[in-house]
Amino acid sequence: MFSRWKVHTLTKCNTKTKSPAFASSPSSPSFRSCYFNSTPERVAPSLHTFLPRSFIHRSRETQRRARHRRALLPPSAKASELPMACAPSNLATVRDVPATSFTSRFPPASLAHHVPLTLTFKLPSCRRNATALVTPFCVSLETVPQIPPADLQKSTSAKDKLSSLVSSLKAIADVRDRTAKLLDYGAKLPPFPKSERIAENRVMGCTAQVWVKVELGLDDRVHVAADSDSEVTKGFCGVLVEALNMSQPQEVMALSLDTVAGLGLGSTASRSNTWYNVLVTMQKRTEMEVAKVEGRRTFELFPSLLLSAEDISAQGSFAVAQAKYLEPSQPNVQELAELLKMKQIGVVAHFYMDPEVQGVLVAAKEAWPNIFISDSLVMADRAVKMAEAGCKHIAVLGVDFMSENVRAILDKAGYQEVNVYRMSRDPIGCSLAEAAENAKYLTFLEEASKNFPALHVVYINTSLETKAKSHAVVPTITCTSSNVVPTVLQAFAQVPNLTVWYGPDSYMGANLAELFRQMANMSDEEIAAIHPMHNKQSILSLLPRLHYYHDGACIVHDLFGHEVVSRVRKGYRDAFLTAHFEVPGEMFALAMEAKQRGMGVVGSTQNILDFITSRVQEAVDRDFDDKLQFVLGTEAGMVTAIVGAVRKLLIAGRSAGKRGKVDVEIVFPVSSEAIATVSPSSSSQESSIGKLSIVPGVSSGEGCSINGGCASCPYMKMNSLDALLRVSKLIATPLEHSLNLQQAKRFNTNDISGISVADLGCEPILHMRHFQSKGSLPEALVDQILSGTAKVVR
Repeated sequence: MFSRWKVHTLTKCNTKTKSPAFASSPSSPSFRSCYFNSTPERVAPSLHTFLPRSFIHRSRETQRRARHRRALLPPSAKASELPMACAPSNLATVRDVPATSFTSRFPPASLAHHVPLTLTFKLPSCRRNATALVTPFCVSLETVPQIPPADLQKSTSAKDKLSSLVSSLKAIADVRDRTAKLLDYGAKLPPFPKSERIAENRVMGCTAQVWVKVELGLDDRVHVAADSDSEVTKGFCGVLVEALNMSQPQEVMALSLDTVAGLGLGSTASRSNTWYNVLVTMQKRTEMEVAKVEGRRTFELFPSLLLSAEDISAQGSFAVAQAKYLEPSQPNVQELAELLKMKQIGVVAHFYMDPEVQGVLVAAKEAWPNIFISDSLVMADRAVKMAEAGCKHIAVLGVDFMSENVRAILDKAGYQEVNVYRMSRDPIGCSLAEAAENAKYLTFLEEASKNFPALHVVYINTSLETKAKSHAVVPTITCTSSNVVPTVLQAFAQVPNLTVWYGPDSYMGANLAELFRQMANMSDEEIAAIHPMHNKQSILSLLPRLHYYHDGACIVHDLFGHEVVSRVRKGYRDAFLTAHFEVPGEMFALAMEAKQRGMGVVGSTQNILDFITSRVQEAVDRDFDDKLQFVLGTEAGMVTAIVGAVRKLLIAGRSAGKRGKVDVEIVFPVSSEAIATVSPSSSSQESSIGKLSIVPGVSSGEGCSINGGCASCPYMKMNSLDALLRVSKLIATPLEHSLNLQQAKRFNTNDISGISVADLGCEPILHMRHFQSKGSLPEALVDQILSGTAKVVR
């Protein structure tokens, strides 16, 4: 049998002297700190309140007074008879509490069952904001029968309560009646203090303002409060609060988002996303509260940049390294702009450039417009436009396959006389492109050629020679991270019994297969929204006919593995998640889950930039204080373009008279296992880790991990500002011949089966361009697939 201890105290609150006060009658009982002078055999040695922990605070002054009281005890007092206030860990100060309960975490040894005891106090509050130290003058105890544990275990779980509430709402057929019921739940919410309506309590991803406060009571139960300035959203909050309040934290954290799925209100997806985002926020904050109580770190923060209309600030050494050049040196900007303009040099650069280069290029573009920073697909197109505008030279800031593509497309467009320069005499490689140049990939293609009809879908980030050799073995079309899904789906729909062979990025291939497996669980209507020529049956039938290469990866996106994903899931699950299609499966799955609730994007670098700017613009338009947090799941060089675009929106909003203060945080998920840099004097030494050479680490802005992957691409960083200035200075001078080794490679003299590498390698790109403009595979490619050979259309 359980026991409940009813404790009667005789105290009163002295609000003036802040000193112990005693009373001879219980005329106005209250307390600020409650100490029990009793042995552990009668009352458990640690007493705690059911109130949320924010009402409880420990103070040095309280502890000092407790030590003073202990010093006044008679010398003959036994340890078990000491006032429990003498231990600093047992001190608690409670403010403005009219009534509450106490529970002990450890029952007396005489009880057979290990459950907390309950000690009930009825305590009229003292005058507001009073601070007094009050000690019970007299304590009397009585035992009362308590509920046995078997019955306690029958209490409804958070999952059952939430499922029941959602089911009852779904059972209401009429949308108006369902909405009315939802509004009733919102009306039941307790008042949410205005002082708690702050940015820190906001829920990201909701069009309305939503505030959530989660605390863990000293009864180890979750205490949830929520509110919104939208009545419908407030109703969603009311349902969640009713289901989760006073639940066990483990139950809240274990809830699946599927529990709240499918409650349609005949409105936009944003209302459904509110369910998910509020629940995810409650789960994250519950986990943080549990960690706080257990005395462990909630999660390890990643480095980040904080952006506002007024300022940019960096948190963490890696972020500092990225932010260093966001405000470029004006002499460098002026020097570069004058050189480019005088010598008619166009510049095409990839998003992954070093921040120093990007900062100078962005500023120089104001004086010389023939500068463009983009993903790899657009670089060659822009080079053609620059040649049309009169540029005589093109500087390519990227890896070698990018300069090769620029050279080939310029030649195809009739601009053979325009010079194309790389930024290094040495090869500027790419781990992913190189994966398609080994013998294993050729074996992969030969296997594809034996499975008629077959189509090879090759990633754009490969060399022109790879595209040509592939196309000679099996009909080939290129793709990007943004169009790979529609390309593959269109191919399966357009060519019966087709087998598709994707490469060389193994992560993108695995993510593609996983995406199609998820689509197989969707309804025909949902599938048709992705591609109108497919349904559940066609998706199921294509799964065994999709093959991908298993041995290729980008050194940057390889970083986003289990360790990084675990930290993102723990600390940033309620943030906006962005991921390149090349990231490992765990990061892909996390971003896809976020995407389904309007909080994420998976795609190309341009897709990521567009997603971030669209969310920031929405926040600016809403015109209230807000903070947005984005996890950048791609190369850190993207931050220059992101910072420029975001700050432009924030400053424009301020200029337009918007009064809401919008802050944006860009988070860099850098592995904690990154190798740190060493001093210059020891740069030639070897590390103790497998005798590896010391590589740049987080503090220098590379963020490379010993388990593979770098937050910044070391190949792209070969395109330095010094290299660009050197090339620009040598062009159109007697020393220009010294740049011969830096000219982009031409393939016109090489041929495969009598066809030039340039012609054969460009055709898969042209096939992709046709698909992008028409929405279908070109007839020439379909003929090649059905004949099993690649014949260049001249």
